[in-house]
Amino acid sequence: MKYTKQNFMMSVLGIIIYVTDLIVDIWVSVRFFHEGQYVFSALALSFMLFGTLVAQCFSYSWFKADLKKAGQESQHCFLLLHCLQGGVFTRYWFALKRGYHAAFKYDSNTSNFVEEQIDLHKEVIDRVTDLSMLRLFETYLEGCPQLILQLYILLEHGQANFSQYAAIMVSCCAISWSTVDYQVALRKSLPDKKLLNALCPKITYLFYKLFTLLSWMLSVVLLLFLNVKIALFLLLFLWLLGIIWAFKNNTQFCTCISMEFLYRIVVGFILIFTFFNIKGQNTKCPMSCYYIVRVLGTLGILTVFWVCPLNIFNPDYFIPISITIVLTLLLGILFLIVYYGSFHPNRSAETKCDEIDGKPVLRECRMRYFLME
Repeated sequence: MKYTKQNFMMSVLGIIIYVTDLIVDIWVSVRFFHEGQYVFSALALSFMLFGTLVAQCFSYSWFKADLKKAGQESQHCFLLLHCLQGGVFTRYWFALKRGYHAAFKYDSNTSNFVEEQIDLHKEVIDRVTDLSMLRLFETYLEGCPQLILQLYILLEHGQANFSQYAAIMVSCCAISWSTVDYQVALRKSLPDKKLLNALCPKITYLFYKLFTLLSWMLSVVLLLFLNVKIALFLLLFLWLLGIIWAFKNNTQFCTCISMEFLYRIVVGFILIFTFFNIKGQNTKCPMSCYYIVRVLGTLGILTVFWVCPLNIFNPDYFIPISITIVLTLLLGILFLIVYYGSFHPNRSAETKCDEIDGKPVLRECRMRYFLME
């Protein structure tokens, strides 16, 4: 398994999107504050802090676990960096520094790998996979609520400033990028998993996730207009179901009990918005049930609005929103069927990976127990 120049460029693009997302979130929060919309400002800032704090917790936990595994003591400077919200940036520094060495200093086209070259590529791939996990955590914990908030404000006022449009676009890009990048990085880090390399599978997977997410988020926004308490109750109920599902599957991602509990809480939150295989097993039946419930919930919300229309915004404005929700839902389900029917790496019979010359690579690490697809 090799870390290529293309992988390095994807890592660079990843940190650009990450930094841009943080800057835009702060910008929107400050803009709301100056306009006197203190509730919206506090919510935008809270979503950002919630996502970053959880990511820092997992990052520091993994640093401690890696140091302990290597027989080294935990360094206080790492704890300080994570308290100052610099853990992810520290990981990017190490990953890009080692990644540049692996991608550009060694010839990727040669098959004459020595043992230390294999170790270098393995180290970089593991670092990049850790980053993709952290970005996935932060994106769904911060990006999804942020997107719902911005869409709600946009529909409530019927217009938005440039910062709000920027927040919507950047959130969509961050969610899309982190989801696809995570799937690619995870499969690359596990030699027994088939890679997701071709462009068509990546685009199909991206559209499946993006369309189903947008449809559900717009539905939640409409439900917020109907009744904020009902909407929050529904989201909390779905969150609780996701946590129960994680406990039922007895996930084993973290070595620490408290971090495993936090992980299951995060998994439950992610399952509010999209489906992931949290145990790495055959999930045809759970996935089918998940999206059947999603379709019924979406249609139920739309039916309530059509039967009991509210004078919140112009009916002419509501019609295109309803059409958008239905179309994105149908397209998302269609791309889901196409992806799992034609492009999923595991759709054909399992084949053994080619043996690597030199030292065998043992990958019994945390990514094996993380969210699968």
